[in-house]
Amino acid sequence: MSFWDTITGNDLTREWQEFEVRAAALPAGHRAAWEEIKGHILSYSDFTGRNLMPILDSALGLLEETASDGLDIHEVLGDDIGGFCAALAGGEGARTFRDRWREQLNRNVARKLGRLGG
Repeated sequence: MSFWDTITGNDLTREWQEFEVRAAALPAGHRAAWEEIKGHILSYSDFTGRNLMPILDSALGLLEETASDGLDIHEVLGDDIGGFCAALAGGEGARTFRDRWREQLNRNVARKLGRLGG
């Protein structure tokens, strides 16, 4: 990976396109699960989303493997795709970008109020 690709995010774009090509080959139920996984897992992203690429690759690999084995998506993931994504991202208590922004906002407000009150 070149420096330019890292700075511009071209490497992420190429990897994302590869994911979508792989996902297009999945059966309909597995494709629908892939769309739900993407929707749920993106909230655990850092600023660039680089931390999610290995997680998404593994999740897509699981979907591909279960599709080739002929398993129904509900047998594999169950009905709680959000919980599955939380487990992939590091557990039920994993911090989302909203949690990090909320903490940063609270720190900034507390710092400002500390200066005004002191």
